[in-house]
Amino acid sequence: MKVKETGYTKEDLLNMADTYLAESARRWNFIEEQGDGMYVYDEEGNPYLDFFAGIAVSSAGNCNPRVAEAIAKQCKQVIHASNYAYTLPMLLLAKKVCDTIGMEKIVFQNSGTEANEAMIKMARKYGTDHFGPERYHIVTAKNSFHGRTYGALSATGQPDNACQTGFKPMLPGFSYAEYNNLEDFKSKCTESTIAIMVEPVQGEGGVYPAAKEFLQGLRDYCDEKNMLLLYDEVQTGWGRTGDIMAYMEYGVKPDMVSMAKAIGGGMPIGAMCTSAKLAKTFGAGAHGSTYAANPVCCAAALAEIEEILDRNLAANAKEVGAYFMEQLTKLPYVKEIRGKGLLVGVEFTKPIAFEVKHRAVENRLLITAVRPEIIRMAPPLIATKEDCDKAIELLIKSVNEAAAKASNQA
Repeated sequence: MKVKETGYTKEDLLNMADTYLAESARRWNFIEEQGDGMYVYDEEGNPYLDFFAGIAVSSAGNCNPRVAEAIAKQCKQVIHASNYAYTLPMLLLAKKVCDTIGMEKIVFQNSGTEANEAMIKMARKYGTDHFGPERYHIVTAKNSFHGRTYGALSATGQPDNACQTGFKPMLPGFSYAEYNNLEDFKSKCTESTIAIMVEPVQGEGGVYPAAKEFLQGLRDYCDEKNMLLLYDEVQTGWGRTGDIMAYMEYGVKPDMVSMAKAIGGGMPIGAMCTSAKLAKTFGAGAHGSTYAANPVCCAAALAEIEEILDRNLAANAKEVGAYFMEQLTKLPYVKEIRGKGLLVGVEFTKPIAFEVKHRAVENRLLITAVRPEIIRMAPPLIATKEDCDKAIELLIKSVNEAAAKASNQA
């Protein structure tokens, strides 16, 4: 649907948003009307270079034709099925995911936060079933982000962040340790600890990749103490960091791994994968979801995964990501550049990141900011070096404008 087809003006629609939407974020001042590859287009047809990918979602490109065709075809067959039915998209997707990432079982969910909830629930039930009711404690990382439902939010190691402010008390049974600090993680574990849960790259926390020795140390420690190692790969999974899953590149396999975002190609779907042994933890009635494994979402996910694999987009993310990080050194006021593949963060010497984000959209480049001094970029994995060059040009302009505004206000 196009704005011009509705009978409303852009101003009418933005007023409608002010009237009816209960907002918790500052939106861009345009209506996203079309997506195509590396670009999205507003209501006037203006192109915006997309280095955001709908928060690391549209990995095979905006409105990928293969995904769109799969959605349209499935919508003519079965749109929704109950938890009691098998569907072809569900079964084919389950096989594709498990075979591709070397896991045995999958639990479908509707989002990343739900996938993390499923991991938390399975870990705690496993602890209770095998060791007794006191084995429920989970250690996560400071500055982590695992979602906004209460379990995932309580696992998020940002007690002073806006995402937790006003919603306390958090659920008990979680402790937070310094990321990339093995000894601190060990110190936070007790006889009640059943699992350690980390992101291979902290995205919302500021784009901090894990050190391989840190993940290997966690793996060894969990094995020693009969604990489970859980990876939150909601943002890093399916090619984002330069391998299909980030843990493949690190060579350190978890007991459970969550995923969402890129897996659905824009449709709401998440999942967690584990071993056949651990999957037995969820017996009848232990966990469920009305919409999980929705046939349309599964059809879209299967098409998205096949596109990522057939086009070897993980390798492209690795190559183009390295080039992009090298070119980012041209930006002014850079303190540090961090990332893995096409999950990239820039930390500035000035607290200008949020203004850089707003200036960038005015210059028709989509990025985000996660801290006053840190911007984050996660473009579609189809990005080319030419796309990166264009993004650098727009970023330099945006950073200079943001810094000038900050100086004028000082």
